[in-house]
Amino acid sequence: MGTIEILLISVGLAMDAFAVSVCKGLSMKKMNWKKAIIIGLYFGIFQASMPVLGYFLGTTFEQFITNIDHWIAFVLLSAIGGNMIKESFDQESENCNDNVDVKTMVILAIATSIDALAVGITFACLRINIVLPVISIGIITFILSVIGVKIGNKFGDKYENKAEFIGGLILILLGIKILLEHLGIINF
Repeated sequence: MGTIEILLISVGLAMDAFAVSVCKGLSMKKMNWKKAIIIGLYFGIFQASMPVLGYFLGTTFEQFITNIDHWIAFVLLSAIGGNMIKESFDQESENCNDNVDVKTMVILAIATSIDALAVGITFACLRINIVLPVISIGIITFILSVIGVKIGNKFGDKYENKAEFIGGLILILLGIKILLEHLGIINF
């Protein structure tokens, strides 16, 4: 997996956190950079940690999934992406308040990073060195979360659903690319 694919996966995974960050920013009367950084750190750390957990789960069961790893990657990425696209049409806002206490942020961080766990399993199936993707996922999620708080504070919820839709589409397209490469239909 190349740098571009890693960056695209990082952006795709960060879109849930970005959407929640927009919501958090929307609920702030005045932009609070300290809260924005706290939100970014929670989301970035959890988003980077989950693929590591998924990777270790995937490598533990590697012998059972080696022959179908590309199908697993395709199904997981497509399911995550499809769910993100479905959620992008949902009109309900996710926990839209500016509270950044530990309990609230841990729950939100876990909820927005579950998909990263599945991506970690995909990385294990494809035997990808986990270091660069994890760093990329964490940093990009942090940056996009802080930006999301600012955008939410400035522009409202105009971009929340669009971001989630684009993130889902990216993950589906990457799943299709992985499947087609392993089936020998395309070669990038």
